[in-house]
Amino acid sequence: MKIALGQINPTVGDFAGNSAKIIEYSRTAKSAGAELILFPELAVCGYPPRDLVERGTFVSHNLQSANQIAVQTSGIAVICGLVTRADPATGKSVMNSAALLQNGQIAFVQSKMLLPTYDVFDEMRNFAPARSQQLFRLSGKQLALTICEDAWNDKHFWNDRRYDFDPIEALVQAGGDLVLNISASPFWAGKRDLRREMLATIARNYKLPVAMVNQVGGNDSLVFDGSSLVLNAEGDVIAQAKSFEEDLIYFDSDQLRGDVHTQIQREEAGIYAALVLGTRDYVRKCGFTQVIVGISGGIDSALTATIAADALGAQNVIGVAMPGPYSSAGSVEDAEALATNLGIRFERLCINGIVAAAGKTLGQAFAGLPEDQTEENIQSRARGMLLMALSNKFKALVLSTGNKSELGVGYCTLYGDMVGGLAVISDVPKTMVSRLSRYVNSRRPVIPVSTLEKPPSAELRANQKDSDTLPPYEVLDTILEDYVEELRTEDEIAASHGYDLDLVKRVIRMIEGSEYKRQQAAPGLKISAKAFGYGRRLPIAAKSDL
Repeated sequence: MKIALGQINPTVGDFAGNSAKIIEYSRTAKSAGAELILFPELAVCGYPPRDLVERGTFVSHNLQSANQIAVQTSGIAVICGLVTRADPATGKSVMNSAALLQNGQIAFVQSKMLLPTYDVFDEMRNFAPARSQQLFRLSGKQLALTICEDAWNDKHFWNDRRYDFDPIEALVQAGGDLVLNISASPFWAGKRDLRREMLATIARNYKLPVAMVNQVGGNDSLVFDGSSLVLNAEGDVIAQAKSFEEDLIYFDSDQLRGDVHTQIQREEAGIYAALVLGTRDYVRKCGFTQVIVGISGGIDSALTATIAADALGAQNVIGVAMPGPYSSAGSVEDAEALATNLGIRFERLCINGIVAAAGKTLGQAFAGLPEDQTEENIQSRARGMLLMALSNKFKALVLSTGNKSELGVGYCTLYGDMVGGLAVISDVPKTMVSRLSRYVNSRRPVIPVSTLEKPPSAELRANQKDSDTLPPYEVLDTILEDYVEELRTEDEIAASHGYDLDLVKRVIRMIEGSEYKRQQAAPGLKISAKAFGYGRRLPIAAKSDL
C-alpha cells in the first residue's frame, strides 16, 4: 500500500483554510497513486485550540468540515485529526480524535487516550480521554492508529513513565502490524533527535514499521517543526519530510521504501529556522503584515530584526533607532548599517526631548532625591512609547528584543523595552544569541562586526555595561538553565560548576523576584525544553527562598 504523509501548517479556527489544504494534499496524493494519506493531530481545527473547544459552534464547524472533506476526497482514504463530542458523563464535552474518511463519509474514529498535562500541555482541561482503542483494516493491513502522546509512554524508552497504560502496546498485542501516529509535537532544541529515537525504540521493540506525521508551523508561542518520519522494523528511517516547512512524502508499506527529504541538522540552523517560522506565522495569523523593531546597535535587536526580515521580507520590517543621552555614536551607526544590510526601512527618532520633558515634569516631585534607576527607566519607556505610537499609526506589530537571560533576571523595563506583541528571542539565552548571530553572518554578513564584538550595554547611563549588574553571561546562562529547566537547587548548581554559592543565590533571587515582569511580557517563541510563559506556571506573590 502506498501511503502519504501530509505535513501541513493549519491555523486554529480556520476551518475553510485547513480543509482546503487537506483536500488539496489528498487529491495530489491520490493522483500519485496513494491509497491512504495521514494528516496531523487536530488538523481540521488547528492545534492547540485550547478553550475554543468549549464553544458549540467551534465543534460543529469542525465536524461539518470533516464531513465536507470526506465528500471531496473520494478515491483515497484520509486520516485527519478533529474534535469529536464526548459522552456527557465524562464531564467533558469533546475528545481529541482521529477520523478515517473513506467513501465520502467518516468510516472510523479513534480518540486519544493519553492526555498530557505538563509543560505547555493542558489537555485534561479540555478533552475526555478514550477508554479504549481499536484496530482498523485497510488493504490487508491491521492498522494501529494513535494520536501524539499515545506514543510517548513506551516502557523500553522511558525510565519514568507518566501513565500506567501504553496504547501502542495494547494495539500491537491486539494484532496491529503497522503503527500510525498523527501528531502536533512542538519543537525545542534536541526534540527532533529525542522523538526519532523514541519512535525507533517502538519499531525495534515490536518489530513493526512506525509512521508519524507531525504538524508544522507556529501557533502562538509554539513552533511545530514537522520532521515527519517513517521507520522500518529495525528503527531505520525509510522516509522523512522536511523540517520547518510544509511537505508531502510517500512510502510503500510492504517494500518499506519512501521519500527521504533533507532536514536541517545543525543546532543553530534549526533554532533559527524555528524562530523565523514562529515569527512569520504569529504575525500573519494575527492579521498583521508589517513589524517594527527598535534597533539599538546591540546584538539582541540585530538578531530580532534579521529574523523578522527573513520571516516577512525586508519590505515589511521597520527598524527604529532611538538614540538618547548616553547612546554612543557607534551604536547609532551600527543600527543604520544593519538596516542598510537587511534592506529594511530605517527611522531615527531621538528621545532626548522626551526625557528632558519628563525630567522637568517630575522635577518638583523628585526634588532633593539622587538620580537612580528611575531616570534610566524613563529613557526605556520613552522608547517604548515611540514604538507603540508607530505601531498604532502604521498598523504594524512591535517585536520586542529581550533575550531569555535578561527576562530571567528582570534586566528589562516594564512598558519600556518589554513593549510589543511578540517577544521573538525571549527563550534564547544571551550566549545562544551570539551563536545565532554568527550563524546568520556565516550565510550572509548582515550584522556589523562591531555589534558582535562590543561589550553588551543598555546605554542608559555613562559607561554602563551589563557586567556592572550581571555575572558573565556564560555563568548566568548556566545557572538559568540549571535552575529553570533542570530544577536544580542552588547548592547543586554551585557545587557542580564550582560557582560561588552567594552568586548563585543572588541570581536565583533575581529570577524569583522578576516573575511579575515575566507574566506581563509579550508571548515568546518556545525553543527550549522549559520556556518562560504558560508552560511554567508559578505564582507571583510567593516566598522565593523555597
